[in-house]
Parts: sequence; structure tokens; C-alpha cells
Amino acid sequence: MPQIPRQNIPDELGKLTLTDSKTGLSSQEADLRIQQFGLNELEQVKPESIWSILLRQVNSVIVWILAAAAVVSFFLGDTLEGYAVIAVILINALTGFVLEYNARQSMEALRKLDTTPARVLRNKLIVEILSEQVTIGDILILEAGDLIPADAKVLEVNQLTVDESALTGESVPSGKTTEPSLEDASLGDRHDQLFKGTAITNGNGKAVVINVGQATELGKIATMVSEATRTATPLEAKLDSLAKVLIWVTLGMASLFFVVGLIRGQQIKQLIETAVALAIAAIPEGMSVVATVALAYGMLRLAEKKVIVKRLSAVETLGGTNVIFTDKTGTLTENKIEVQALRVSGNDLTVSLQANAHGPLTLEVTKGDQQLLHSPDLEMLARIGALVNNAQLSSTKSERKELGDPVEIALLAYARAAGIDLHKLHHDYNRQAEQAFSSDTRMMATLDRVGTDYFIGVKGAVEEVSALCNWDSQEDREKELEISEQMAAEGLRTLAFAYRQSRDKPEADFTKTKKLTYAGLIGFLDPPRKEVVKSLNACHEAGIKVIMVTGDHPATSLKIAKQVNLVEADEQLVLTGKDLESFDFSSSQDQERMMECRVFARVNPAQKLDMIDFYQKHGDIVGMTGDGVNDAPALKKSDIGIAMGLRGTAVAAEAADMVLKDDSFASIVHAIEQGRVIFENIRKFIVFLLSCNMSEIFVVTFAGFLNVGSPLLPLQILFINIITDVFPALALGVGKDNKNLMKSQPRNPKQPILQISDWKRVVFYALVMTASVLGVYWYATDQLGLSAGEGNTITFYALSLAQLLHVFNLYSGKFRFFNNEITRNKFIWMALVLCLLIMLLTNYVPFFRQILLLQKLDLQALELILAAGFIPLLVNQALRALFPVK
Repeated sequence: MPQIPRQNIPDELGKLTLTDSKTGLSSQEADLRIQQFGLNELEQVKPESIWSILLRQVNSVIVWILAAAAVVSFFLGDTLEGYAVIAVILINALTGFVLEYNARQSMEALRKLDTTPARVLRNKLIVEILSEQVTIGDILILEAGDLIPADAKVLEVNQLTVDESALTGESVPSGKTTEPSLEDASLGDRHDQLFKGTAITNGNGKAVVINVGQATELGKIATMVSEATRTATPLEAKLDSLAKVLIWVTLGMASLFFVVGLIRGQQIKQLIETAVALAIAAIPEGMSVVATVALAYGMLRLAEKKVIVKRLSAVETLGGTNVIFTDKTGTLTENKIEVQALRVSGNDLTVSLQANAHGPLTLEVTKGDQQLLHSPDLEMLARIGALVNNAQLSSTKSERKELGDPVEIALLAYARAAGIDLHKLHHDYNRQAEQAFSSDTRMMATLDRVGTDYFIGVKGAVEEVSALCNWDSQEDREKELEISEQMAAEGLRTLAFAYRQSRDKPEADFTKTKKLTYAGLIGFLDPPRKEVVKSLNACHEAGIKVIMVTGDHPATSLKIAKQVNLVEADEQLVLTGKDLESFDFSSSQDQERMMECRVFARVNPAQKLDMIDFYQKHGDIVGMTGDGVNDAPALKKSDIGIAMGLRGTAVAAEAADMVLKDDSFASIVHAIEQGRVIFENIRKFIVFLLSCNMSEIFVVTFAGFLNVGSPLLPLQILFINIITDVFPALALGVGKDNKNLMKSQPRNPKQPILQISDWKRVVFYALVMTASVLGVYWYATDQLGLSAGEGNTITFYALSLAQLLHVFNLYSGKFRFFNNEITRNKFIWMALVLCLLIMLLTNYVPFFRQILLLQKLDLQALELILAAGFIPLLVNQALRALFPVK
């Protein structure tokens, strides 16, 4: 499909776009062009298949190791062990599959089908067709409320304004003209063009279609989304890295034992069985299951807070995020225009509109003279704003209906908050004539009959409006112009207001009168969301760098950034898209400016991708929030894409990893906290599982080298791993009480999931448990003369109990033993009770004793088991008291 230049489109495309604006295309010509250029639709991304979701759950090194262990078990004839390992794999896969499939179904409910109708001129008649049937050269008939079906060149306009925030990030609608825009104009400055997916907020007009489908600006962004690639999440990479370590440990231990056994002359089958026992002991069979459940539990917990997580691993990724790129419009702001600044009678006011759940809007002065709220001058300013206005605003107890230009809706809301009865106002003032806003006059005026008088109201650019007013001196007018420039520099959009009331009927062109009375200035701004300041402060405390990236104006962006405490009040550094075009990312000076800047404005989608790539190459885990179509490529490219589900577009939701159903930035903070809790839980249960598994390795290894028999059998090890180890690990994985995590810096994304200090703890815990259990085994068989079977049984129960109690060693260093996140976790206590009941069943139920080759124990054996189980816990706590953990 040809890419149509921005300027002189009819000359370069010839007959394709030189369609007669009064007749339109013929049906035959339209059909031919549809065949030539294709339907006006975006390429649909094929949803991930059910089999793909299911297979992804088993695509990890840990699962492959478990599968290999199952194969060896079957080969040796130990079918029970093989089936047990397969059960572990299936539980893990099905758990992850069910949760991710449900998340996908939730996303299906958010999708919006592109089947909006469009009005075009065909065969001299205005007809309504599906947007996909619109083709190049079609004449679009446009009115307020329409969605624009394709990219088009403006032919005729009447007060035409378009909401392009989904593409540009600008909350203020863009006024359209037939005047050509500059050749290098950014998307938001192409005032002679319309873009697919945007909405007309006011006026009407005609336009000729110049691009359809993937060739539209919306289509180009969709292409970037499909081309953006996603890497493995940090947790996936770290678990795989840990699994590789375990593989080498397993191979090393098994090989060493095999060689030593051959030297000693042991039978090959016995050596293989011992090697399998060591492999089962070395691999924490429950790790995949517990990791899946921990992530799933966090996913469900976030769902309660109106956060949809599409992929399990995305929850943990949030916890490691140390840079967040956030859009401005709709994310940090409300995505609606409000009156914020007033200048009346030479006085400046900063105001806010307060919504009362049980009454009308009220006007609150946040800066300036409170007494001015009741002044006649302010009432007049509000009245003019409501009269020179074509928007509609109505509200009931349950909803508020708005129709028209957002700035005019803001003026109606302001008038209502100022105490004006809009219904009575429009009843008393009968409109006689209207002078529509145009790029030439840069103002709008209305003429109303009120009683026996005529009332002229004017709003527009301060230069034009003030030129029609009476002034005591030229300095007074220049002062107003200066104030207007200051307000614009602070990111406010300004309008000036003037009026005249007389008994004489004005001339036909009533805007040319030079006898108006200047009423004042109003500054408009898309206000920040109320919860954003608190959320950004929480991010700062948690060591997370938040960066605003928007397509809006630099002054407006910086103003909002200061209001939400994203930057300091004296900050002036703002980089624009044009600045980035000249950047040399290999230059240390430009890199430093990139790292220092917190506000980027007039940035296009491709530049957002470059910025994310820049930070990712510096080793950061990057999150990206957004709601517009323009955010979609960056949402997919980032490590964690966060879309707004309430106001956001379907394209953004599809590209993201998670969707905020309430559009609240505060939900991001909750998600980050949940991610940190989950990662800490995963780290804890891995330390728990590895120290337990290493104790099993040490028990088997040391017993073998000391030639004191086999204190544990392979099936007994597997039983401990998937029963008595997994349930406490699950309880650790779903813990949620650790308030200190959001007061610390994000973990280094380059660090492994277990650091050197963690490995030291694992080895130490394992050695203490091994010494206690082997000590009891030696005492029972050597000193008390118990049989090998009885010694084996005591070792099984002693190691199981020691590992169960080991969970109490894993609380954070800042807490106390009897009051910490472990003892407050109800699931820990439930897991302990369940495991103790299972252990009792294996002792008192003959069926289980036969399967596990256990013998029934007497009271003396029970005393030995209790001693072996509690000694490691007591030793660890004694050392912790002497050498506190920081």
C-alpha cells in the first residue's frame, strides 16, 4: 500500500484523492479500490492457542529434570516413584494453565471489535457503511461524536475539533483546518489531517481518505507492537539458572558415588539406585509447583484489587522493577479538562472543583483571595463561559452526561460550581446569533436577548479578545497579555472573556465592535489524579525511578510533573522528541542527560521504544504504564507493561502484561509491593527446599562414605520432598505480611535468585540437620542395638520433623522469633498440622508403612525423633541470638 505524503496529497496521488466532494466515489470505483488496497482493517494478532499455554507450563529446566527422573525410575522398575514425579509435573502444569487461561478470558472481555459505522458519500448519496469498507478516495461526512474510520485529508471544516489523545497523549482536542501543516510537523501538529481511531468532539466537516488499514498511523503503531519482542522474565531466567546449578550438582554427586561404588565393588543396579536417590534428593521436586502457586496466589490477590495479570511471571517481575515509564494523560492525570486558574479584576486565583456525593459541584480557592468567589466579576466570567458555549452537561443522582468540546464542558462545570443555574440561565438568555470559532478570528462570540437588552459574549485568544475591549491604558492590556503568557508557560491553556450588554441591537457582524468590557482570563489543565502524589512518594521510598513520557507539550508536562511531586519545584529539564532525534546514545554526555531527565515530551512511539531499550541495556527492569494506542509498542517492549483498562484502548490492553481495571496508579504500587513479597517468598521457600534437599544429600552421602548403611531409601526421599517439604514451602510462598519490603531499594536485577549469603545459610542449615539426624541414627543402631529397618524409620521421621521445624528459621532479621511474618502466617500452621497428621498416618496405617518400608515405633524411638527434630531449630536460634541477622 503506498505511503501518502503529508503535503500536496491530491497533486501526488492524482485521481485517487481528487474525488468530487459533492458526488463521492461510485460503488464500482469503491469496490475496485478495496480490491487494490484491501479492507480498512488492522491485522488481527492470532491469540495464543490452548496447547501453547499448556506446553509453556512445562518448558523449564526443572520440569525437564523431573521428567528425566521419572524415566529413570520407570526404567529401574520403581513405577511408584515414576508416577509420583509425573503427578508433580502435571499439578504444576495444570495450575499455571488454568490461571493463565482464565486471565486470557478476562482479556477477551476487554477487547473491542473494530466494527464502527462510517458515513461516506457514494453515488452522490450519503450512506452508512462498516468502517472496513472505507477506501482511499472516499469522502467522509463527519459530525461530533463520530469515530474517524481512516486517515484523511480535511476538505471542509466547521468548528471541527478531534480528541487525538489515544495517538498523541494530548488531552486537549486538536482544532482542524484546511491550511496545510508543516512538512516535519509531529502527529499532534498536523492540523489538516484526521487519523483512524480518534474521535470528533465538536463541529462537522468533510475529509478525503488518504490511507486505510495498516498504512494508517494507527496501523503503523500496530505493526510496531507486533514487531516488538519480549525476553524471558527475570524470575524465569533465575529459576532456570538455579536449575542448571542443580543439574551439575546432581551429575557431580551421582558420578562421584558411582565411581566410589565401582571401586568398592558394589553392584551396578545398587549404584544406579543410589544415584537416583541422590538425584531425587538434589532436585527440589516441589519448586516448580510452589513457584507456580506463589505467583498464582499473588495473581489472585491482585485480582481482588482490580488488577488483571495476564502472565504469572509478570507478578514477580513487578517486584524487581526499578524504572517506570509512565504516560501523563489518563495515567497521572484524569484525562479531562478542568478550570484551574482565574484572573478577574486584576487578581489571580487558583481553584479546584470539588465533587460532593450528596450535592452539586463546589468551587474551592487553593491560592488567592477567597472573597473573590462571591464577587460580581467572577459571576460574570462564569456566566460568559456558560453562554458562549455549545456543549451539554446534565447530571442525575446516578450519572453525569457530557456532550461536546471538553473545554466547553469544563466551563459549564465551572459555572455550575460558581452557583449558576444553567437551566435558568439558558431560559433567560435567548440566543439570537453565533460567530463560530475559526483559525482566522481565533475566538467565538454569541448574541443573546435577555429581557429587553442584548448581551454579547466573547471568548478566545487573549490577543484577539483584548483588542476588542475598552482599556484605561495600554499598560493594562499588556499586563493581561503578559499574565496569559505566564499561564501558558506553566502548561495552562488560556482563554480570555469579554462582554457587552445594551438596549440597542448590535450590527450584523457584532464581533467587530470595539466597545467590549474585558471580563478576565481562565486557565485550563488536565488535573492530576488524587492518589498519584501518594503513589509516587511510595515509589520514591521504594527506590523506584518514575519517568514521564508523553506526546503532550513540554510546559504542560513539566507543570503536571511538579504538581504530582515527580520532580522538584525548581526543575526545568525537559527533553523533547526533537532533542532525542539529535541524541548520540553512545555519548557519555547524552547518556547522562537521559539518566537525569524525568520528563520527556512530544515523544513518538518509536522513541519510547528507544528509551526503554536504553534503560534495559543499563541493566534496569523497566515497567511501562499507558492507556493509548501510542503506548502499545512500548508496553510490549518493556519488562512489564501496565495498561489502563477503564479508559485505555483495546490495543494497549492487548500489548500489556497486566491491566488496571480501575486505572489507578496506586494499584501499580500495590502490584509492586505484591511482586516484592512474592520474590521474597520464593527466595525463602527455595532456601527452605534446598537446605532440606541438601540435608538429604548429606545424609545419604556421609552414610555412604562412612559405610554405615543406607539410612534413607529413594521412595522415602521422594515422599519427604513432595509431601513434608512442599506444604511448608507452599505456606512460605503465599505469605503476605512484610511491611519492610517497600522501604528498601529494589534488588539488583543482575544478582541471582540466591546470593552467597543464602547459599551459606543453606549449607549451614543442611549440615546442622544432617548432624542431628545421623547422630540419632548412629545412636539408635550402634548404642541401642536397633535393627537397620528401625534405624531407617527413625531417620525418616527425624529428618521429616527437622525439616518441618526448619521453616521457623526463615523469618526476616528485623523481627523476633515469636512475632514475625512466619508465625503470623496461618498457612504455616495449617501446613505443619497437615504434615504431622500425614506422618502419623504413615506410622499407624499398615498400608503406608508397607509402601514406604517403615516399621512401627515405640516411645523410646519417638523421643529420639523429637530430639533430632528440635535440636537443629534450637541450635539455629541460639546462634541467631548470639549473631543477629541484619
